[in-house]
Amino acid sequence: MGIRITVRDPDNGHILAVDVDDATVVEEIVESAAKYWEKPTGAYVVRLGSTILPGAAKISDVKATAEDILDLIPDPEGG
Repeated sequence: MGIRITVRDPDNGHILAVDVDDATVVEEIVESAAKYWEKPTGAYVVRLGSTILPGAAKISDVKATAEDILDLIPDPEGG
């Protein structure tokens, strides 16, 4: 089952809608958003609330919904 995830760039408030299905991994969302905003793909992660989502996790595992907003942030561990 597919959903539309909203990704926000906190630097400027821009948002991006990304269509995903249950098998989509978080890293795919990070890569899509980073490429769209012309940011280096290996230097960013996404955060849901105060939790940084693991790149290898499936979107169904992190229980993200269409109402959630994922923030694309610089990787605090470096990238």
